[in-house]
Amino acid sequence: MNKFNLLFSLLLAVSLSQTFAAKKPNVLIIVADDCTYNDLPLYGGQNAKTPNIDRLASEGLTFNRAYLSEAMCQPCRAELYTGQFPLRNGCAWNHSASRPQTKSLPHYLRQTGYRVGLAGKVHVKPAAAFPFDRVGGFDPNCVRNPTQSHDLTDIRDYMSGDKPFCLVIALVEPHVPWVMGDASQYPPQRIKLPPNIADTVRTRSDFGKYLAEITYMDGQVGEILAVLDKSGKADDTLVMFTSEQGSQFPGCKWTNWDTGVHTALVARWPGKIAPGKRTDAIVQYADIAPTLLELAGLTPKRNTFDGSSFLPVLTGERGTHRDYAYGIHNNVPEGPPYPIRTVTNGRYRYIRNLLPDELYIEKHLMGTRGTGALNNPYWSTWVFETWNKPGTYALVKRYMSRPAEQLYLTTDDRYELMNLVDDPKHAKVLNELRAELNAWMKRQGDPGVPQDTKKAIDAARKGNHLYHPPKG
Repeated sequence: MNKFNLLFSLLLAVSLSQTFAAKKPNVLIIVADDCTYNDLPLYGGQNAKTPNIDRLASEGLTFNRAYLSEAMCQPCRAELYTGQFPLRNGCAWNHSASRPQTKSLPHYLRQTGYRVGLAGKVHVKPAAAFPFDRVGGFDPNCVRNPTQSHDLTDIRDYMSGDKPFCLVIALVEPHVPWVMGDASQYPPQRIKLPPNIADTVRTRSDFGKYLAEITYMDGQVGEILAVLDKSGKADDTLVMFTSEQGSQFPGCKWTNWDTGVHTALVARWPGKIAPGKRTDAIVQYADIAPTLLELAGLTPKRNTFDGSSFLPVLTGERGTHRDYAYGIHNNVPEGPPYPIRTVTNGRYRYIRNLLPDELYIEKHLMGTRGTGALNNPYWSTWVFETWNKPGTYALVKRYMSRPAEQLYLTTDDRYELMNLVDDPKHAKVLNELRAELNAWMKRQGDPGVPQDTKKAIDAARKGNHLYHPPKG
């Protein structure tokens, strides 16, 4: 770096620090629900139409390697709001609860004068750990048929006023049931199914409905951004859009594959974030809360958070953040115990299945409601067609019967269909990632198999967690 560039960088850093001190920016976080990141055109999706998300990306920074730790709604949201991994904050299963003493964004940002609100889907508890201002106008329930009509009045009111705001708008699309949007835009025969999704008639029909919900969700993103524009505060607001975990198709949600724990993340901040850029910096949901704290003028304490601030990545001062991203899956209460752990360095993903001799079963995706009707009717068509379609058989087997270890070169095999764990050419990175996962589990106080039991989740629901991470 020459002297001129060094001086410019120093002046920019001073200027940004003075800006943060003088006027705290607003924060708007828009969260989709069960949207596989690479079904979005922004990440190579070949089907969905998302003009508003695409426009937001053209005005900001797109993260190529953003991850969450657990591909289930409740644990990933708890991670997002607390800056702590699932075992640290306590919400390590779906429909459980974080530890009562857990602190989240409202606790921290209110210290500096922020109003901190949440509209739409909450799906975190206890309330004492997540004391958001409740903001109306968006459906809090992801299983309505149809979704409740949204109203922009309350978010418009929340954006007004002199105090800075941090507002999360948690949408409920494209979570099942896929009933919103115009599915006629996506004729089943024209859909290009991802290679990890079996090609059956019913799957094509349901995938079209899922794509229609993505487009419906994108329309809501556009409406929300229009409200921000009309408020006159867009230039002073950091906007983040994220897709949450993967969709409710086999191999996405409820897994540690990349299509489960990889998330879309776009950030726009006029004048602070360069428009139309992409970054390979590895970030996790746990890093977002510390980033917002630094933005608000606070110094995140390392022993409080599992994540760390990536503000320098947002402002273009750095192109890297963390070396690894981690993942966890505890299958109870979604099905019988099937604990999984994973780590990625952004290129390779290593997965460890702790009970490989068991069958993986996810009741919401594969089970019935007692009426003979499957929750997701396409699954039965996958099973039915295994007898004469080897490719479908392979996908069903991949989902239900897994080896003890899996290694994928995700950058070349983005749907992670080629397990390289026995390939000696990849032995060095395999050993590196094995050791890193061991170290992370130790730091988290992760007991492994005993964590994924009915006894453990029943205790967590009552706020009496059986396992606690080491102190410090």
